[in-house]
Formats: sequence, C-alpha cells, structure tokens
Amino acid sequence: MGTPDDAPGIHISVWLVLLVAGIVTTVAGILIGLPTLRLRGDYLAIVTLGFGEIIPVFVLNSDEQGIGFDLTHGAFGINPIDSMGFGRLSVIGLPEVYRTSENRAELYFWTALGLVLFTVFCSVRLRDSRLGRAWIAIREDETAAAAMGVPLMRTKTWSYAMGAFFGGVAGAFYAVYKSGAFPSDFYFQFSVFLLCMVILGGMGSIWGVIAGSLILSWLDREGLAKIGSWISDYSGQQIDVPKYAFGIYGAIIVVMMLIRPAGLIPERRHKIELEEGVHDTPFYDVQHEGSLTDRNPSDD
Repeated sequence: MGTPDDAPGIHISVWLVLLVAGIVTTVAGILIGLPTLRLRGDYLAIVTLGFGEIIPVFVLNSDEQGIGFDLTHGAFGINPIDSMGFGRLSVIGLPEVYRTSENRAELYFWTALGLVLFTVFCSVRLRDSRLGRAWIAIREDETAAAAMGVPLMRTKTWSYAMGAFFGGVAGAFYAVYKSGAFPSDFYFQFSVFLLCMVILGGMGSIWGVIAGSLILSWLDREGLAKIGSWISDYSGQQIDVPKYAFGIYGAIIVVMMLIRPAGLIPERRHKIELEEGVHDTPFYDVQHEGSLTDRNPSDD
C-alpha cells in the first residue's frame, strides 16, 4: 500500500509490518525474558541493561562479514523502507503516500498520536485488569504475591511480552518515519533517556510518564537550545547548554528524588505509601483511615 507495483524489492503494507514487528518483538521479549525471570531488583536491571548493550552490537555485525550473510546490512542499516500510505484507498480522500504528500509531517504526527492513544488505552485497560493487578502485586511484594497464588513466571512473561509488543510497533513506526533502521538508533543513552522520563513523570503512573516524556522531549529538541540562547543573551557569553544535556537530566532526576520521589504525577497507591507510610499498616487501612476517623458514631 502506498508503493508502486513495479518498484524493486519486497513490498508489504506498512500497516501489516507494524503488526508483524510487534509479534516478532513479543517473541524476542519472551525468549530474552525467560532466562531472567528468577532475578529481581538490581540483578534484573543489570541483566536487562546487558541485553540492551548486546542488541546494538549484534545488529552492527549482522552482515556478510560478521555472520556470513547480510541480515541487517551492518552499519548501513536496513534501507530504504517504504513510506506509509493508503494506496488505492486514496480515492476516498486518504493520502496515497505520506512521503510525497505536502503535509507529510502532519500525517506522521497524527499517525503517531493515534498509536500513542491506542497504547494509552491498552495500558489503562491492562492496569485495571486481573493481569494488571497481578503485576502491581508482584511489584509491591513478590513473595507475598506468590503466597496469594499469583503465578510469578507466567505473569512476568506477560509483562515482557506486552512491553516488547508496543516497543516493536513503536520501533517499526520510527523506522518507517526515518525511511530506514540503523544501528545508531539503538544507543545506550536513549534507554537512559527513556528511564529519566519514567522517573520524572512517576513510576507506575500512565499520565505521569506522558508528562515526563513531553517535558524531556521538549528540552531535548529545543528547550535546552532556547535556554542556552537566553543565558547567552543575558550573560554576554556563548554557552552551549545542550552540550551538558545528560548532566542536566541527571540533576533533574536527583532533585526529583529529593523533593518529589513519586514523580510529577504519582500513581495514587505509590503516593499514599510515600506520604502516609504503610510499613506496619495494611494499605487498605491507610487508604480508608480518613473516612473511618471522620465517621460520625451516631451513624451506627
């Protein structure tokens, strides 16, 4: 769809490619996750970061010189990739090919926004589902969750699978937008940048993560440059603020951990735990303590 029939190469509808990418990354996420399911805490984080470092090296060396056949074309990446479009459906007003459209940026923006809204909808539904409650139980206390009958292995595997699926769809869309997939897209700093978004917005909070991603994305794209120009105008000295981007992000995270550890928009459960404290009191009692103390005895 959106590609001439006589164009060389293999051509599949990009919309189908997004789905296939999600399925393939789901399988990869399960295969990577299975050996690490027995780990927890810092050990799980270290192993996850290790896989994050292995993948770029594998992609970079998956060419004829590295593995004997050209899988990823090495440093040159997989390109070109077909543009999005609706092909013959353009007769009903839909764009035939995004890349050749005058409003190309707007088309990609609205498509990306649609994917984000779909992801948010699925995340909210998953959070409120039985599987989501099992994830929360494991996050709070894995031993207690297992004692209450939560299947740890299966539940953790589902978390790997769901995260990999949405990551695969997003990655495929990004590759289509750039017209190629390159090893340089998988650098370690980007993973740290995503982690900063989560910490800034609030771990476990969907709306907090969205807020954190918007703030840091603005800073990364144009915010730091504007701040640098403002400082240079007032001080009279040229200061390249974007050069210290990761130091600034690190400072933001440290400040957030000190003054607002739950994030900008914390999850309700996490916020109550930090503000009220539930070390020796069940969460349900803390959550309803106010309503119980304010209750009028005459109501009984």
